[in-house]
Amino acid sequence: MGKLQEFDITFANNKVVYSPGESIGGAVKIRISNSLQYKAIKVTCQGSCGISNKVNDTSWTIEEQYFNSTLSVADKGTLAAGEHNFPFQFLIPAAAPTSFEGPFGKIIYRVKAAIDTPRFAKDYKAQRPFYLLNLLNLNDVPDIDHLSYAVTTKKFNYLLVKSGTLMLKARSDLRGYIPGQVIKLAAEIHNKSGKDTGCVLASLIQKVTYKTKRHVFDLRTIAEVEGAGVKAGKHAEWREQIIVPPLPQSALTGCSLIDVDYFIQVALKSPDAVVTLPIYIGNIAVNLSPIRTVPSSPDHCGVADEPDAAGVTPSAPPVEDDEELCAGGAASEEIPTKSHSQQDPSGQPVTMSPSAFSHAPSSALLPSRRQPNASAPLFCVSTGATIPFFTDGDPTPVPTSSSLILPPEYSSWDYPHEPPPTYEESCSSTNFSLTSGQ
Repeated sequence: MGKLQEFDITFANNKVVYSPGESIGGAVKIRISNSLQYKAIKVTCQGSCGISNKVNDTSWTIEEQYFNSTLSVADKGTLAAGEHNFPFQFLIPAAAPTSFEGPFGKIIYRVKAAIDTPRFAKDYKAQRPFYLLNLLNLNDVPDIDHLSYAVTTKKFNYLLVKSGTLMLKARSDLRGYIPGQVIKLAAEIHNKSGKDTGCVLASLIQKVTYKTKRHVFDLRTIAEVEGAGVKAGKHAEWREQIIVPPLPQSALTGCSLIDVDYFIQVALKSPDAVVTLPIYIGNIAVNLSPIRTVPSSPDHCGVADEPDAAGVTPSAPPVEDDEELCAGGAASEEIPTKSHSQQDPSGQPVTMSPSAFSHAPSSALLPSRRQPNASAPLFCVSTGATIPFFTDGDPTPVPTSSSLILPPEYSSWDYPHEPPPTYEESCSSTNFSLTSGQ
């Protein structure tokens, strides 16, 4: 680098995650072996979004800028040999959206520094990224604590001449979750035909919309739970749970080019029947109060809604609906779960930072082989190629090797050793604890 030995940007207290409306401060550090003439030393703080129709293309088709501020920290002069520090401070606009990285676009923030030198001399440049978290409080979303419910009826033919009908109902306990929480699903299948159905599959799906001239949609299956089919003429219920992995929040308030949506899809493979339940992923959990307690009975799956040690409040379906989806009647049967899947489609275990759980309980779903870093920011930024995590003394994000920010497959993960408990198992353990406490 010749006479310029060091040219770097540091943030105060090595902080790299900020909130809208907050000040970002730091210093530009310059170390030179000989004197250096300059016309100006400038620092720029900028935030923008760019999207493209091509995967991982940095030549954006469309861009939008959120802020671009430049500060001159030194005007025309000569730097003596040695080390120099130039402090800076910028105010982040309150309307700036959360950082995001995806295969077709990014919302990025960075601080740039430049040394403008006299004519014919070499100019010097440096930059450092930082990340913005604009919290999504799920309690601000209308009806977020209500059940999400959907039903469909399917008529189908089999054996050329015979026909039958099938009804598929599904619901989730809430409409909004944070990473680390559990989505509780209940499905009911009425098979009014002489043919067994195929397997039932519940999927947590992410949809990212990139608003170019011709919209680009990126659909990803985040997690799946598969249950057995329903025999001919039977009515069956299925209750399962999906752990919400570290995911970017729904909606990117302040960004007009990228939309992030989530929904749960419950589907039968045969006949083809599908229902979808839109949900939100946020940063601040739904405040479930007052506490609801459901009495236990032989035909009822009783659950007491009490906050657990991790701070996640379990919730059970309301009393009035339990007769429909829990008791089931004489012809009813329980659908066994065949498999859980929360993994990278490549089949390789996914490395994950403890700090990836955005405002999730620190004790939830942390691999035992890695100890959580108490000072690491609680932040999840990416659905694309990288997810930054942070270490003490190093403000530079270190990307994981995974193409998705999903937890490892249960079978290869140190903790938990087994898939999450079924709804019935959760009910049984809760009832036992309630009985023991009396």
